[in-house]
Amino acid sequence: MEQEPEPDAEPRKPRKTTRTTRRAPRPSSDGEESTHEPEGRRPPLMEVLRQARGQLAELTGLEAESVSSFEQTEDGWSLEVEVLELSRVPDTMSLMGSYQVELDREGQLTGYRRVRRYERGRADARSGGR
Repeated sequence: MEQEPEPDAEPRKPRKTTRTTRRAPRPSSDGEESTHEPEGRRPPLMEVLRQARGQLAELTGLEAESVSSFEQTEDGWSLEVEVLELSRVPDTMSLMGSYQVELDREGQLTGYRRVRRYERGRADARSGGR
């Protein structure tokens, strides 16, 4: 004899199944296995910038406000990131820092250093009298 479902029981939904294909690890030149992208293939630029900001914030405890410059290099990426180091009132007196950030080809941070510290409201002196 079949049992009838209870009146306030939720109907069962069919289970969705997904199938993912995983890339098999491939040996690298040093004999270790690697699951990174094929050589010569880089992650999209915006993904690299987001990763860099997040990794720098994790290491320094300071939130990146903007990326003021970036370029691809033979080894990966080089960026300059603007960071709020000390908040002051008024905001134009807040202390900012420019950090040079180096990333490998996969977008992983390999090094950083502060190259400049300045007040938010002050422009750099420009040559040519302008």
